[in-house]
Amino acid sequence: MDSLIVRTSARLIVPLQLAFSLILLLRGHNEPGGGFIGGLVAACAVALHAVANGVPATRRALRVDPQRLLGAGLLLALVSGLPGMMQGRPYLSAVWGGSIPTLVAGELKLGTPLLFDLGVYLVVAGSALLVLFTMAEDL
Repeated sequence: MDSLIVRTSARLIVPLQLAFSLILLLRGHNEPGGGFIGGLVAACAVALHAVANGVPATRRALRVDPQRLLGAGLLLALVSGLPGMMQGRPYLSAVWGGSIPTLVAGELKLGTPLLFDLGVYLVVAGSALLVLFTMAEDL
């Protein structure tokens, strides 16, 4: 689609959508949100960029293949369960390290659940973008 209105609005909306997806990711294990919905919102932001600028331009702007995002997320989610096992607890037991205050997500608790959520975020975003790019290139 070659529309000045869509390109201009995408230039404003995409960064806001990506920031909102990170907020959803960071507040996920304390309040509603998390890696799944954050990843979907991020994928929607990239989809809007693809509609406004075309898939080749979006692939260049993304700088990483969606399959690599998917693989890195899966690896991160799997590895996040190991610290609990190293302490003699069951796989995927939460291990907490501390917390830092944030302006938008309240107090961010650092631990393995955040790593797991980040892995889910990357898996969901990567798989949604893989489907999106595959379908768009087939058209």
